[in-house]
Order: sequence, then C-alpha cells, then structure tokens
Amino acid sequence: MSYLLPTLTSKKEIDKAIKETEDVVLVLRFGRDTDSSCLQLDDILSKTAEDLVNMAAIYLVDVDKVPVYKQYFDISLIPSTIFFFNGQHIKVDWGSPDHTKFVGSFKHKQDFIDVVEVIYRGAMKGKVMITSPLDPQNIPKYHLIYKDI
Repeated sequence: MSYLLPTLTSKKEIDKAIKETEDVVLVLRFGRDTDSSCLQLDDILSKTAEDLVNMAAIYLVDVDKVPVYKQYFDISLIPSTIFFFNGQHIKVDWGSPDHTKFVGSFKHKQDFIDVVEVIYRGAMKGKVMITSPLDPQNIPKYHLIYKDI
C-alpha cells in the first residue's frame, strides 16, 4: 500500500515534514512495506487519508532507511505510529506504559479517524498529552522490556 501514501526516505525529509506541517496532525507510520501488519495499517491509513485531508497529513517511513529515528523513538515493534502537531510531538495515553507511539495496527478505519480527530481537537487547544478515545479492547497489548546499558 506504500504506493498510495507518500513515503519519507531520509532524516532530512522527516525533519522537513515535522517542521513544515502546520495546523494539521502529522501522522508518521514507521514500519516495513513487506510486513503484513504494516500492510494492514497502510490499508486503513490510505482509506482514511482523503477523509482526513483537512485534519491530517499521513506519511510512511521505512524504519530500515532512517535508523536514527528508529533509535530516537525506540521503535522496536512495528508498525509504530507517531503523531505531531505544529512540530510538537503529541503523546496519547493508550492505557499502556508508552505514550509516545501507537504500536500495531488499528482494528477499524473508524478507530484511526477517532484518534486523529481527538488529537487534532486537543492540539488546537494546546494540549500535548491526549487521552485515547479507543475502546481498550481495540488497542494491541504488548510488554515493554527495558535493558540496562
């Protein structure tokens, strides 16, 4: 599905998108084009892109092409979706220990639309931490493993 959505392939392109996307939610999907979970998420993102054109700009990022962001956002599970608004990283309380990203695929198209709408409304009010509108059963569960370095 990567041919239906724009793809960012370098750190410079990602930085530009973060800095220059104004007054809409910037959605960055980190993953791989060959992963089945990523393809499922890409399908949902591509189907909603036109509906959310006034609220969101959606881009795909291959984690293997930008390892600096893979490390910076601690992307160990894919797909991971990260949200920004006017250059500010927007965190969402998913009911998990990690508020920086959504890990996995959304169950339904409407789930993604609801998330973007809530982030957009909250960000327009200046909030940087948003509470997830999703039913906890529709949020993939995973365990964080921390390593001592």
